This record gives sequence, C-alpha cells and structure tokens, in this order.
Amino acid sequence: MKIQSVKPNNKKKVFEVKVSARKYSFPYVKAKPAPTPEDPIARVFVDKELDREGLSYELVSGKTGTLHVDQVLEYNQDPNYLRDLLLYKLTLEVQKRVAASPLAKREIIRRLGTSATQLYRLLDQTNYEKSVDQLVSLLQILDCDVDLVIRAKRA
Repeated sequence: MKIQSVKPNNKKKVFEVKVSARKYSFPYVKAKPAPTPEDPIARVFVDKELDREGLSYELVSGKTGTLHVDQVLEYNQDPNYLRDLLLYKLTLEVQKRVAASPLAKREIIRRLGTSATQLYRLLDQTNYEKSVDQLVSLLQILDCDVDLVIRAKRA
C-alpha cells in the first residue's frame, strides 16, 4: 500500500497519514524518536526511497525517524491489513507443517483435490488471494487440529 500524503498535527500530537481513500492517525509517542514540545518536527514527508510505503521525519534536533505503512495500519487495526497478517501467519505455519509431514506433496495435492500449482499458491506467503478456509483445509489434511481462540486484548 502506498502513502499518498502525510501531515503532522501538533495539536493532536499525531501524524495524519492518507492511504488510498482513508486517513489514519499515528501518535507521536509511538514513533521512535518521538517528537516532543522541546524537540518538535522540522519536516515530514512521504519517503520515495521506501517506494512511498513509508514516511520519514526530522526533528529540530536533527534526529530522524521512519514509519512504515504497516505500522500505521496495525496501530489503527485496519481490517484488511489484519486479514492479510492472519493469512501470512497461517501460511508460515502451513509451510512448516508441509515440510515436516511424512506425506508426499502429490498425496497432499490428491487429498486437497487440487492441482500442484494451486498448492504452491497456498504455500506462497506473498499471495493474499487465498482464503483462510483453504489453509484450514490444508492443515486438516496434515493432521492438525485448528482452533480459533478469541480473547480480550491486553492493556
């Protein structure tokens, strides 16, 4: 995801980040180094060296910091970002289980009822076009029990 614009809001003490059609805020206190009234932001910009996927800022003291768009999306609990993060974690677990499984890949493909190409798409952690249910089906074939755990967030 590309950052379109970024502005400091010293009144609210946040970076205002525009990504696609949405605006997100990211508090100064979460940034490293954190801007303070004694050391405010001198300039902030969308960083082209990060392919517009990050922002950089400079404080009056000369200290610099960088934020990636993922940090902003995670802080704001963006549903699409959290879905992709879940898919990524599940895919890494599936990769480990497939590598450790005594089943041949051809047998996994047969049980899954799909093609080799589709299996490799499921094993690709950069592919976000797959669904959670496909990965759960694959884990079931690998003799794994999958339980969904929901708990309150820690403070």
